[in-house]
Amino acid sequence: MIYPIVAYGNPILKKEAEEINEGTEIDELIKNMFATMDHANGVGLAAPQINQGIRLFVIDSTLMLDEEDEEKGIRRAFINPIILDEYGDDYSFEEGCLSIPEVRAEITRPETLTIEYFDENWNLKEEEFSGMTARVIQHEYDHLEGILFVDYLKGLKKRLVQSKLIDVSKGKVSTDYRMIYPLR
Repeated sequence: MIYPIVAYGNPILKKEAEEINEGTEIDELIKNMFATMDHANGVGLAAPQINQGIRLFVIDSTLMLDEEDEEKGIRRAFINPIILDEYGDDYSFEEGCLSIPEVRAEITRPETLTIEYFDENWNLKEEEFSGMTARVIQHEYDHLEGILFVDYLKGLKKRLVQSKLIDVSKGKVSTDYRMIYPLR
């Protein structure tokens, strides 16, 4: 099943997501989230983006890497994740979001993180990720905290995207995937 993606302006995108009870059957939801992300040509999708206020996201960072990159990407689900630490050099990269189509901005994040999470089989894991995989995780993790990448913008940069954000919330954007708009 392909879910419609919640657009900027929907209150669920600004709420902290709820933990999922350990052992809850979510295999079908995870499968559908991957299908939705793939359909929208995304590299990550958090449950709040499909109108589910739970602590779950899926990523596929393999799509962001070139063959000559040393780093290997991952395709994985993260259940009830907790970022334990972020470290390394800060670096900027232009980010976008399926919930905010047609808006992109340079966002600075630490290059490495350590995260604890449950996998699809409810096995507890603690892993370190860096580079593009860390960036995708940080972006999707922010969704679970009610933070959007545009929240990092300040001053003139924020004002430059404000009218685009209003357009997104009103459905005045073009996407190849279905969306739910809050102000239509």
